[in-house]
Amino acid sequence: MKNLKTYQGNIGLLLLLAIVVCQSSYAQSDDARSWSVYKGDKGSTNYSPLSQITPKNVSQLQPAWTLTLLDKKPGAQPGKSECNPIIVDGIMYASSANQNAYAVNAATGKQLWSFDPLDGKNGTEVNRGLTYWENGNDKRILMSANNHLIALDAKTGKLILGFGSGGKVDLKVGLRDHNLKEFYVSLTSPGGIYKDLIILGCRVPDTYGSQPGFIRAYDCRTGKLVWTFHTIPYPGEPGYETWPKDAYKTVGGVNDWAGLSVDSKSGMVFLALGSSSYDFWGAERKGDNLYANCVVALDASTGKHIWHFQTVHHDLWDYDLPAPPALITITKDGKKTDAVAQITKQGFVFVFNRETGVPLFPVEERKVPASTMPGELASPTQPFPVKPKPFARQLITEADLSNYSKKDHDALVKQFRSMRYEGLFTPPDMKGTIEIPGTRGGAEWGGAAFDPVTNLFYIKSTEAPDLITMEKGSDTESIPVVQENADNQFAVNRRGAKANQFINATGYKTWKDPSGNPAITPPWGTLSAIDMATGDYAWQLPLGNDESRQQQGAPETGQESKGGPIVTAGGIIFISGTDDKKLRALDKTTGKLLWETTLPALANATASTYMAQGKQYVVISVAGAKEQPSGSIMAFSLPN
Repeated sequence: MKNLKTYQGNIGLLLLLAIVVCQSSYAQSDDARSWSVYKGDKGSTNYSPLSQITPKNVSQLQPAWTLTLLDKKPGAQPGKSECNPIIVDGIMYASSANQNAYAVNAATGKQLWSFDPLDGKNGTEVNRGLTYWENGNDKRILMSANNHLIALDAKTGKLILGFGSGGKVDLKVGLRDHNLKEFYVSLTSPGGIYKDLIILGCRVPDTYGSQPGFIRAYDCRTGKLVWTFHTIPYPGEPGYETWPKDAYKTVGGVNDWAGLSVDSKSGMVFLALGSSSYDFWGAERKGDNLYANCVVALDASTGKHIWHFQTVHHDLWDYDLPAPPALITITKDGKKTDAVAQITKQGFVFVFNRETGVPLFPVEERKVPASTMPGELASPTQPFPVKPKPFARQLITEADLSNYSKKDHDALVKQFRSMRYEGLFTPPDMKGTIEIPGTRGGAEWGGAAFDPVTNLFYIKSTEAPDLITMEKGSDTESIPVVQENADNQFAVNRRGAKANQFINATGYKTWKDPSGNPAITPPWGTLSAIDMATGDYAWQLPLGNDESRQQQGAPETGQESKGGPIVTAGGIIFISGTDDKKLRALDKTTGKLLWETTLPALANATASTYMAQGKQYVVISVAGAKEQPSGSIMAFSLPN
């Protein structure tokens, strides 16, 4: 009997040890994959459960390693690196401003492999990251370059030749005019994984004659197209009635360039769709234009529509949804509610029940100004959430115009009085219209960060008005326009508008005075913390500082930026992207600045944080400079 008890005791001890080891292994695995997805997790919350770096020790952060990228040729245009690196089991995977893919030892910064999809050419695309997929020992990196989805072996960086055609899938195939050679489509943001599917939005020009931005799901093993969701509905599909009869044959856009979110538990994928083309004139697309400017929930296995909510009817302002819907869980009165939070360029936060799409805070349809453009029929109302209140300025008066000199101020006042301006949703006009927030927001593609412990939602906002001036097109003239907006940041030649069409001749440029100063008074960028259980603000502060324009004794000016915040369980917000080239650490409860460092160039990206060999790192992609156009990846950690 004694031997039996000893045996049972030993078995119990072994089982206890096994449980401890399993828990330890799970914790290590969990830490090793704490930022294995773009924006931290499939729900795009920009949240990290790591807590080694805290408000008490963050001031000790120091450079840990830098990987200097060398994939752009000397003398090339410096790259705007926007990658949010992912980290899986001690290996970091990142893309460069030149669309090359890299695998890096996450603890040391040593490069393990690289892949050049452009065969040594200088790229001009925007690329915000990579996607990791695995099934057993089959581990893959899925990336994009130009019009291709590409599969790489995560261990070697080699093309997986059995995927698509020689490792690549042509994203032109399956769109409306896929037999035409000369049209543009690519990816801006990484795809989302659901089981063995990679689900993709796409990037198409905001021009007349562009392609529709269908949502597509491909098999991660074979590259085979599994399903397609028509963002501009075909005859017989729900939403078709919100367009002219043949619009699906000619209208483009309605694309998800900003990224999407996946709820693996419910099997749903959530989209943030952009406007239909052409952005600023819609006489050829009368109606509300579903599913433009919509949050859309689909069945991730089939692409079947579940619910949608349109945030702008018949968009005339390029008010694309600029960031993936954040899948958050709100705790109120001890009850948890799964929700979807969508930030917008207008400065709104729309919050929905994740399962049904019903708004959790009231949304009112309010009357807005009518259009005077020939043939245009603007929507008579637009949706306004009652809560939370807007996080960006939506109205300016003459009192908000900057005054750097009497001459400059007088010029702004004259311009202000000469243009049409009736607040938010003032339609474009041939006499000129002021648009605030402008086409770059409000919110941008960096997205928001959500802390599940406090219910706080952190949003970076830009305060940059645009001018819209409509001009008539010409049948014989091809009009080149330099386009620089959130989803397409390089010079392109726009297809010329026909004589019965109109273009915005002053689009995508921040309104400034004759001397180049901002047209409105600061702040020009803010960071807000909103309690998502109540819709109330915890705090809002300027983010970034233009020292040359900061008045003595005044608060910091705030600055325009596109990268978003991340928040950690340790109590820190990390954020960069402002023109002062700072990477900042703020107290997540108060917004107090705890640490900052000046980077060698603009870091117009969202940071990542991860554990490697027992140490927490913060890493960020940094843009190129004249001397070194490829840019770099920089990591920071606490001292040993």
